[in-house]
Amino acid sequence: MTSMSNLDFEARCRTSFAKQQFMSTLGAVLVRLAPGEVIIELPFSSQLTQQHGFLHAGAVASIADSACGYAALSLMPQDVAVLTVEYKVNLLKPAVGMRFRATGKVIKAGRTLSVCSGSVEAQDGTQWSLIALMQATMMAVPDRDGLKD
Repeated sequence: MTSMSNLDFEARCRTSFAKQQFMSTLGAVLVRLAPGEVIIELPFSSQLTQQHGFLHAGAVASIADSACGYAALSLMPQDVAVLTVEYKVNLLKPAVGMRFRATGKVIKAGRTLSVCSGSVEAQDGTQWSLIALMQATMMAVPDRDGLKD
């Protein structure tokens, strides 16, 4: 059940995401928003590779972290923002593909801390394969940046 204070979670999350210059620099796009679940996609770019030509683990972790953060934000009251306080990433195999999809899901939403899971898949041709898993904790903080605008 969605609270009255969070009926515009989608607009709020999209506005906040648009302000994230780092996601823009990576080329990441917010493609799906639902209460407690967010999907972010990133097209392959040679500018984001490591020395072996794989997408850098930092880019993989970044899109998973943002997906988890926006999943948590989607369940928060209007006057609250979120910050990541910790995450752990398991890199399951090299990040090879033409597109990458990070899905963040809230496992346990709390007033102060929310625990989220994230997964990142790589698309190679028509096949998607799991390349990374994340567990993240997000902390509610007062919205001082005007994320409601």
